Amino acid sequence: MVTESRKATVFERMGGYQPSKTILVWACGMTAVATMVAGFGWGGWMTGGSAVRAATAASEAANRQLASAVCVDRFNAAPDSAERLIEFNALPDRYKKRQFIEAGGWATMPGQTSADSSVAEGCSTALSA
Repeated sequence: MVTESRKATVFERMGGYQPSKTILVWACGMTAVATMVAGFGWGGWMTGGSAVRAATAASEAANRQLASAVCVDRFNAAPDSAERLIEFNALPDRYKKRQFIEAGGWATMPGQTSADSSVAEGCSTALSA
């Protein structure tokens, strides 16, 4: 009788493998690190501080947009808005246009004593369009 000797398959060899505790700990650690790298790098995860900064920036931008819309509405509601718009469009640069908006008081929001330059800039951009 002839016995065939065959080579064990990969699955058969893996079935008998018993990793040591050190290997298991390192494998778990490396898996955790790989998960964090993938999550923060490509998955869109962020730290609490980054989330707060992003939310603050978004809320400030939204407030400026709203204030700019109020400024445009106040400008258009003025009784002499047509003449003022012609005068505004005749100004040569953005800086003078922003000064015109600030001097007219349209960029001064309720409860404030002075105009916000970023609101005046947004208002000037909207009126120029």
